Amino acid sequence: MFAEIITIGDELLIGQVIDTNSAFIAKQLNKIGVSVYQITSVQDDKPHILKALKDAEDNVDIIILTGGLGPTKDDITKKTIAEYFNDELVLDNSVLENIESIWKKYVRQTLLQVNKDQALVPSKATVLMNSNGTAPGMWLEKDKKTFISLPGVPFEMKSLITNNVIPKLKEKYDCPFILHKTLLVYGLGESTLAARIEAWEDALPKHIKLAYLPSLGKMRLRLSVKGFDKQQIESEVQAQINKVLPLIKNEFFGYEDEDGNEEAIIGNQLTKLGKTLAIAESCTGGKLAELFTANSGASKYLMGGVVTYSTQSKMDVLKVSEDIIKKYSVVSAQVAEAMAQNVLKLYKSDYAISTTGNAGPTKGDSDAEVGTVFIGIATKNGVYSEEYNFGNHRARVINKAVNKAIEILQKEIFKN
Repeated sequence: MFAEIITIGDELLIGQVIDTNSAFIAKQLNKIGVSVYQITSVQDDKPHILKALKDAEDNVDIIILTGGLGPTKDDITKKTIAEYFNDELVLDNSVLENIESIWKKYVRQTLLQVNKDQALVPSKATVLMNSNGTAPGMWLEKDKKTFISLPGVPFEMKSLITNNVIPKLKEKYDCPFILHKTLLVYGLGESTLAARIEAWEDALPKHIKLAYLPSLGKMRLRLSVKGFDKQQIESEVQAQINKVLPLIKNEFFGYEDEDGNEEAIIGNQLTKLGKTLAIAESCTGGKLAELFTANSGASKYLMGGVVTYSTQSKMDVLKVSEDIIKKYSVVSAQVAEAMAQNVLKLYKSDYAISTTGNAGPTKGDSDAEVGTVFIGIATKNGVYSEEYNFGNHRARVINKAVNKAIEILQKEIFKN
């Protein structure tokens, strides 16, 4: 069973808006055994949309469109779909009632005709009621192919996918089970990792696919397989994991599939231990804290964080000694350790992590070479730091510093 995702909007093609919808939809489809054959982005142009629909119909079983369902003239998806199906738009009273209810509760403006016109849908469509907005989802079928049109607003689309689309697809199609098992590996480059597990990889059964997903300072190894016997598939994949883990035991972090991202894995462990974390950042500019707070439940273990970007703020907020800064420079092991110790005390946490470095392109307040980063770890039992040089590309330095900080923190917390 194959699907194509078509995203509609000029804003996607000029880079003004990032397409996050496709990633969400693809992940949800995979969970029910539907493989995504292709993802296509098209402009708000009728011939372009019509061609994309025809091409998708020729290739896949399920076509999901997002975007172009707003009330303005540039949103032409609904009319184009009606033309594709040789259909006409008709008023759906249930959608109109939903629009009027939303206006009454939340909108302090006059309900205009263009807003009411969002209740017009192709007569052949089954309406998927949008409880979070005015544009309904639409489900159409043609020659055993399913076409689904959804609003492009992410939270509206996600609700419709979760509550309407996925249940209907599961009811309509008998799909295979698709398993993706992703291992998180730190501290090994792609080529080094590949060389280490080469014999294991060569012996993998052909129906189990392996993918290397490199990032800055970390790797993800994804095993993928699909079939109709879920228990057998899970058993086969686990057997292969049992074979590879001894080869990467010192660099293995956890499973992305089960535990979520690396920050969630750390958070789960902290919660299990009943321990807390505080963060002090300089060169990473709040990115560490952002990663942790993106996970629900972070308040159970994350006490707080500070971004002391300037030298003065390190002294004023974190009480880093001016003498230490003058003696060792603001980018140093001593400052990283002082930041970690002082933020530990500030938030009365069990663990603290700090970053200070020179991301470039200029040296700033320190003579340290561009790319130099110190990462400090403090607990109630002591403090230590590590020095790194992550090159001379600013974004790369920052992202590698974040990933390395996560790695160091994980190793420290999982000692317990």
